[in-house]
Amino acid sequence: MAKTAVALIVTLWVIPISILVNSIVPDSYMDEIFHIPQAQQYCKANFKSWDPMITTPPGLYCLSLAHVASLFPGMLLLQWISSFSDLCSNAILRSVNGVLAVVCSILIYEIFTQLRPALDRRKATFYTIILSLYPLHWFFTYLYYTDVASLTVFLAMYLASLKKNYFLSALLGALAVCIRQTNIIWMLFVACDGVIDMFLIDRQSLGVQKSSISVDEKDRVIPKDDFAAKPGVRRRKMKGTLDAPSSAVTGGYEVALSRSHLSGMFDEIQYLIVQAWHLKWELVVSFSPFVVVLGAFIAFVYWNGSVVLGAKESHAVSPHFAQIMYFAMVSAFFSAPFHFPSSHAVALLRSFWKIRPLSFSLVFAIFAAGLLSVHFFSIAHPYLLADNRHYPFYIWRRVINAHRFMKYFLVPIYVYSWLSILHILGKTRSRIWVLAYFLACAATLVPTPLVEFRYYTIPFFIFMLNCGINETSKWFLMAILYVAVNSFTMYMFLFRPFEWSHESGVQRFIW
Repeated sequence: MAKTAVALIVTLWVIPISILVNSIVPDSYMDEIFHIPQAQQYCKANFKSWDPMITTPPGLYCLSLAHVASLFPGMLLLQWISSFSDLCSNAILRSVNGVLAVVCSILIYEIFTQLRPALDRRKATFYTIILSLYPLHWFFTYLYYTDVASLTVFLAMYLASLKKNYFLSALLGALAVCIRQTNIIWMLFVACDGVIDMFLIDRQSLGVQKSSISVDEKDRVIPKDDFAAKPGVRRRKMKGTLDAPSSAVTGGYEVALSRSHLSGMFDEIQYLIVQAWHLKWELVVSFSPFVVVLGAFIAFVYWNGSVVLGAKESHAVSPHFAQIMYFAMVSAFFSAPFHFPSSHAVALLRSFWKIRPLSFSLVFAIFAAGLLSVHFFSIAHPYLLADNRHYPFYIWRRVINAHRFMKYFLVPIYVYSWLSILHILGKTRSRIWVLAYFLACAATLVPTPLVEFRYYTIPFFIFMLNCGINETSKWFLMAILYVAVNSFTMYMFLFRPFEWSHESGVQRFIW
């Protein structure tokens, strides 16, 4: 019933806004001028045709064919079309993302209930609706871009892994890579998540007792140990057997783990290596499909000579370390109620104060890395500088590049945003999981020279699904933020067109 309610609510805004967008902007716009003609070639069974300006694989076009084929019998019966290719109009192809957005909302709900089985179903529905309104995901629901399809297939892959169906998860991972190449990183992250989960819930080695997540009167997740040793507990070297247990909430499971084992990152890594050896054959059987997909991807890159298919010169791999800084700031903005209350800032400060003087050295190193990143590895891509139709163009000019020292002044915001994200995740996830998340973000974003907020969608959803925050008031404030941003961006896109002096045609503001 809850999944049906989620699907109906999302449909209630997808259909009317899709009609509005198609009535005002019926022609292809921006990247659609490449994607839509390519999909229409596929509708004509011309699979050898390929636009060299398209950088992503044809996964979206194959999904579109399946969508159009599902409509074809009914349309033909009513004699609304004369051939299959006639059905591949702009509006029909855009509707692919509308359908996928509804499917995506159902997957979000399923993942919430899988990760947090104690979560009230009404709250799960409420949180799902809010995440479905995430501005970058919401906006591109109405255009023929790869973003919605990429997120939907990723979530399906993630859900299959959470349900321990690793073969299906790997198949969905292959499909996700065929939609967008960087999804290979997120497939590996999902596999890593599955490995960590396998170790943490191995009943024989860890004595796990499945239970609901503890919540207090405010319905907030209360991690028992937060993967840190309690004050006064002497740190010991990890032994082959586990000592008296202390609890840690991980993915809806209360895991009995020793304080000594969770006293540091290296202890966790050492423990995982030991467990990997003991469970090596189970790992091989469960996760070999992911290895096959990874091997196929490596072979493709070797054959293609690049990760991207077309426009290789404009999308060359570059060390863009500032990109992960931008991701943290943008993600913190779109989840601002979680990060900027004074109580949260105080809690973050206390967590660092407890581990002084190590924390002082750590913060210094993080700030130094942030300053070096924005100074030496901040790339101004020609597309970013030349195209004033994108919001990052204005953020770059009027915020980041407003003054020559501005990019350095923003480093504290970047650092706080990242520390806040990792601190929140650390309350419900192990240190090794948080490290894997950060490395996956870095591996996806650092090689990307172009600043595109669309690239942040999948890591943002991973954060939101795993944050464990149950305070309804904060989610409600976030809903207000999303509705305001969506209303503004759609209004600007539809009703504030402009023209370029150097090129004919109507231009519109877009993410």
